[in-house]
Amino acid sequence: MKNLTPILIFILVALFSFNSYAQLSKAEKKEWKKKAKEYAKNPEELKILIEDSQALQGQINSLKSESSQIKSRMADKDAKISELQDDLSKLRSDLSAARNKLKDAQSAPAPTSGGPMVDGVVFKVQIGAFRNKDLSKYFDNNENFSGENANDMQKITLGQFRDYWEADTFKKYLREMGVKDAWIVPYRDGIRVPIKDVLEGVIADGPADSD
Repeated sequence: MKNLTPILIFILVALFSFNSYAQLSKAEKKEWKKKAKEYAKNPEELKILIEDSQALQGQINSLKSESSQIKSRMADKDAKISELQDDLSKLRSDLSAARNKLKDAQSAPAPTSGGPMVDGVVFKVQIGAFRNKDLSKYFDNNENFSGENANDMQKITLGQFRDYWEADTFKKYLREMGVKDAWIVPYRDGIRVPIKDVLEGVIADGPADSD
């Protein structure tokens, strides 16, 4: 039985190193045969070697598992980063569009009005709406000549009348002079309003409008 022990130990060593042994050179095989004999004489050292090897293999397996988890987390982070980059790109696009709108708004001519704003209802006579014609430089200090910008058009008005019929008479004179597009536009507290909103009670006692 004692004679079998070295043989069993040798077999264990051979099994332990079989995969590597097949790839060994002649010198390495000779060296491992020598070590096998040494382990056969000292089985406790072989036992320690095998246990250390198993412990190391367990650590390797644990590290592989941890590495797989890290790779999985990295993949999730890469996907999140890609999503955030898409969101950032969209935000930049929205910001660029907002800046362009602001730039267009800043470059557009502001609505203008000649003379100081008048409280209450005032009637003016619009003589036309013109595109690409800017007469705003003539509005300053001239309360009877004014205009406003709307929809890329500059609407030009003449006169400021508290009385609707005075405005109507002025409109008729302008039409007789050849301004066929002359018509009355009302303002309340400096803001243009539909004429139907101010007609009731303003022209009830006067002649009918010929517009």
